[in-house]
Amino acid sequence: MLETKVSKRYAKSLIELAQEKGIMDAVHADMKLFADVCDQNRDLSLLLSNPIIHSDKKMEILRKIFGTKMNALTISFFEIVARKGRESYLEHIAKSFIAIYKIKKGILTAEITTAVGLDDNLRKAVYAMVSNSGKSEVELIEKIDQKLIGGFVLRLGDKQYDASIAADLRKLAKEFSSNPYIRKN
Repeated sequence: MLETKVSKRYAKSLIELAQEKGIMDAVHADMKLFADVCDQNRDLSLLLSNPIIHSDKKMEILRKIFGTKMNALTISFFEIVARKGRESYLEHIAKSFIAIYKIKKGILTAEITTAVGLDDNLRKAVYAMVSNSGKSEVELIEKIDQKLIGGFVLRLGDKQYDASIAADLRKLAKEFSSNPYIRKN
């Protein structure tokens, strides 16, 4: 709960500053890069949340990793957060920043899960279908789950459309488990 409040406050402050400076897209790219690196490298997340390692050392490591790849404003923001002793929240701040950015820009996230990857024609068709359903820009995230057997699961905001074979099999098993011809007492 605390990390959510703290991360949202810092993210909101950063987005307002980036918007004021006219570099909101660049800072968004930086935060996306930082969040992706943290997701892929658990050691970085553990390092940032480790209370034994001093903030100066953490900041030195962040500068070496991201110094040339990120905007000066983003690096300065990291330094401010580290000086406050809140570097353990940086990953959550980055994710909150991305969420607020998407809301401000009107970007809708659609997640499609299939048993096999999408080819270019199918990807274009899904993107066109999703973008026609709303008036906003669409970010399409593709996932592969072989347990679906076939078909797809499409999540758009808080709605989900499950057209997978696995879902059809579950429905069929549920229908077979209740026999309407046997009288229940």
